[in-house]
Amino acid sequence: MLKNLLERWPVVKQIRTGGDGTGPEAWSEHTRQLAPKTQDAQVTRSICPYCGVGCGQLIFHKDGKMISVEGDPDSPISRGRLCPKGANTFELHTHPDRLKKVRYRAPYSSKWQELDLETAMDMVAERVWQSREQTFIEKKDGEVVAHTQAICHLGGATLDNEENYLIKKLFSGGLGMVCISNQARI
Repeated sequence: MLKNLLERWPVVKQIRTGGDGTGPEAWSEHTRQLAPKTQDAQVTRSICPYCGVGCGQLIFHKDGKMISVEGDPDSPISRGRLCPKGANTFELHTHPDRLKKVRYRAPYSSKWQELDLETAMDMVAERVWQSREQTFIEKKDGEVVAHTQAICHLGGATLDNEENYLIKKLFSGGLGMVCISNQARI
């Protein structure tokens, strides 16, 4: 019995095998039975949505549920690495406290209320147009300026050149915004 106990003791196994204590000599039966959480999962290649770099991601899913997001080692851009934002993609999508509905807090209110997306979009459009109408300057010092400095646009990091071109045309030419930026900076 004592000999059997000593045979199973990791220190004795380490001395006998010359291992460093991190290999099979330290494994329990439970450890030997462990498998990767992505075993038997389907994988879909994707691109991280959080900036303009375009790091490759592997989205592992099983039975219709996402189980892991990892860097794609075959990506020529990121070679399997992800920044903190990309590395947290899984939790950002699956966290139980993730907001999934539009929340609105009226001015001077201390309470949030849920809105349907169409109502929220209508509110944003109405307020943008109202701000433009109230602050639009047609001429300044006899020169045509046709702009407003009361509203601005901050674009998303994953927009491509064509989308940014259309945004620039709509917001500067259509609405007269002079402050248009993009958050593609890391």
